[in-house]
Amino acid sequence: MTSEKLPPQSMLGGGHQTVTLRDVAEASGVSISTVSRVLDERIPPSKSAAAQRVRAAADALGYRRNLSASVLRRGRTGTVGVLVPRLSDAVMALLYEALERAAQARGLFTIVATSGDDPDQELRATESLLDRNVDGLVLASVQVEDQSPQLLRDRDVPHVLAIRTDGISPSSLGDDEVGGYLAVRHLLDLGHHDIGLAMGPLYASSARDRLAGARRALSEAGLAVRDDWVLTDGYRIEHGVAAGQRFFEGPNRDRPTAVFGANDTLALGVMAVAQRAGLRIGTDLALVGYNDTPIVEHLPTPLTSVRTPFDQIAASAFDLLLRPEEQPRIRRALPTLIPRASSGQPHR
Repeated sequence: MTSEKLPPQSMLGGGHQTVTLRDVAEASGVSISTVSRVLDERIPPSKSAAAQRVRAAADALGYRRNLSASVLRRGRTGTVGVLVPRLSDAVMALLYEALERAAQARGLFTIVATSGDDPDQELRATESLLDRNVDGLVLASVQVEDQSPQLLRDRDVPHVLAIRTDGISPSSLGDDEVGGYLAVRHLLDLGHHDIGLAMGPLYASSARDRLAGARRALSEAGLAVRDDWVLTDGYRIEHGVAAGQRFFEGPNRDRPTAVFGANDTLALGVMAVAQRAGLRIGTDLALVGYNDTPIVEHLPTPLTSVRTPFDQIAASAFDLLLRPEEQPRIRRALPTLIPRASSGQPHR
């Protein structure tokens, strides 16, 4: 069974921009959850003024709801929708491949859509997946305050969050706080006290938890966290480069001797800037990444990284999706620190 990537949004609905629940909510002056309830055919229609505004706005905007979606989701199509920010991200590609393997092991088919880490696009992509009559959804794109999980809960759509969590919906992820702790504890054990933190965006629970673990390790060592050495711009390579420039293009006397990048891509960006600044990785600078993506052990200086157990996370995600009553609501898989040359020898 081969997975299918959705066509670009412009190809859906005959080339017209999809009208979302958010659009109807803004037009009718109510919340998105209210719109979802009013337009849910399984609920007796409300005759309130707000409900009438919602239906009028939906008609005026041309909002299209798949009338058979809820019925088919309660049946079995054997298809699960997966939503990720982007497939060009190595972590999301690895996660999707693990989810695909887990689906195949259970006789299921997966279909993937991307959100670009944009909440509005996430809602559109979610509706597109539901229009394809999926039995359930796996969302790896959720931001901490996203409305998508609440909307899915309101509509009784089977779903599970992967890699990230909102703390409410069923979630399968790594124990990111433990992972952040392991990374910084490793650097502390090597004798480093000046540690920079190139973290991901704080709208992602993974970044928040990895930062919390890093702070806990520093606190246990009696070290204060330098706010100007905690960077939380994003997870992409350009954010790692920006972090490296902040750390290493200033005065030599005020540089960290070690950096924890909250994913491998961030660590690679830091590594590139450090090397341009004449620093030797593993000697002048200790560097730790996260996720242990395949490339990092093959670098000229192999990167120390915290390994995320993607297959375990994927298997737990399907357990939560298919048998939620038998599972804890949130399952966390333990990460593992993989020491390599980039963190170097004990610092003196």
